[in-house]
Amino acid sequence: MPDLFAIDQSSETEDLNRPLADLLRPKTIEDVVGQDHLVGENAPLTRILKSGKIPSLIFWGPPGCGKTTLARILAQHTDLHFEQISAIFSGIADLKKVFDAAKLRKSQGRGTLLFVDEIHRFNKSQQDAFLPVVENGTITLVGATTENPSFELNAALLSRAQVLVLKRLDDTALELLLGKAETHEGRNLPLTVEARDSLKALADGDGRYLLTLAEQIFAQAPENTELDQTALFTLVQKRAPLYDKGDDAHYNLISALHKSVRGSDVQAALYWFSRMLDGGEDPRYIARRMVRMAVEDIGLADPQAMPICLAAWDTYEKLGSPEGELALSEALIYLATAPKSNGNYVAYKAARKSAAEYGSLMPPKHILNAPTKLMKQQGYGTGYQYDHDAEDAFSGQDYFPEEMDRQNYYAPPERGFEREINKRLAYWDKLRKEKNA
Repeated sequence: MPDLFAIDQSSETEDLNRPLADLLRPKTIEDVVGQDHLVGENAPLTRILKSGKIPSLIFWGPPGCGKTTLARILAQHTDLHFEQISAIFSGIADLKKVFDAAKLRKSQGRGTLLFVDEIHRFNKSQQDAFLPVVENGTITLVGATTENPSFELNAALLSRAQVLVLKRLDDTALELLLGKAETHEGRNLPLTVEARDSLKALADGDGRYLLTLAEQIFAQAPENTELDQTALFTLVQKRAPLYDKGDDAHYNLISALHKSVRGSDVQAALYWFSRMLDGGEDPRYIARRMVRMAVEDIGLADPQAMPICLAAWDTYEKLGSPEGELALSEALIYLATAPKSNGNYVAYKAARKSAAEYGSLMPPKHILNAPTKLMKQQGYGTGYQYDHDAEDAFSGQDYFPEEMDRQNYYAPPERGFEREINKRLAYWDKLRKEKNA
């Protein structure tokens, strides 16, 4: 007769060694929090589970949002053999073993659901290895990635899988997780209301990290004591914001900063600027991007924008951190509050398009120099009018190639200094028409 007590004791010991985040991992799709757009009624994953046929999928989302959990739940709703690997620790040899085993299973009438964590870590040749086994149904691939699949995964692999986007967990979802943790522990977290809010802020949308912090608090907080914010930070230590200069967050935040400046929202611009600095971004990178903002989104609407950015960049180089960052902040405020114009950007793009379209057309001969007798005989320089000698210092001559109609690339908006430029352009257009009438 088996020793039931010994079995229970072993199970209890195993649970004691499992992290809280693993103990509370959802077992059913109904238990998943924060992803109602995927698991709610008539949502994509719900429909997939009801259909009974699982396609190859790519789960894209930030850390701790439930990608691995959803893969495991999918495996429970199918008779496919479940196999899990991590792209961090696997190479081509490991993939070959998995694929060979899947082929054997397929020959015996059973399919394989292969979950690949951090699939974006595989290089191009490794990703290509999936194509034939996904194509012929040897495996059903479920990949998880924190990076944008459009950039990190091969187009051929993406075309064979459906991409489902998971969201970072919001405050409501994080609060639900804390409630589950308190129910499991049989007691409330010993935190003030403000400290509880700070705990969720520290988690930064990462449910796994939130439960890890909660477990630490349950284990280490003094008995009969309620921790305030200061005590909380001392106990768990503050982790750096979720920001890796090599991942999507880097590009997301600089995009947010750039668009805030373009949208003349100085308050949002300062927030994203601070987020990048807090995340460890090199201030020189921000300075370089600010110069780009000056020429791309402000241009001649405020000609001082670019030199101010360059001066701030130079100031940072001379002062270093943290004083130099104040100069960048000042330039950022100038950019966000300056009049906006993309006239230069649009004109440049249009001119480049024309240059490519018309090819190697020669300039009109009247604006070419004629240093030799032969060139003079060919008409080089004939009829050229020196603008400084003309009335209003404007000859009105045509400077485009003879085979090409006059083009209008630059159309400055009626904002900032470009109002004055518009007046000049209108005046010169009027003189040009009069002189060429």
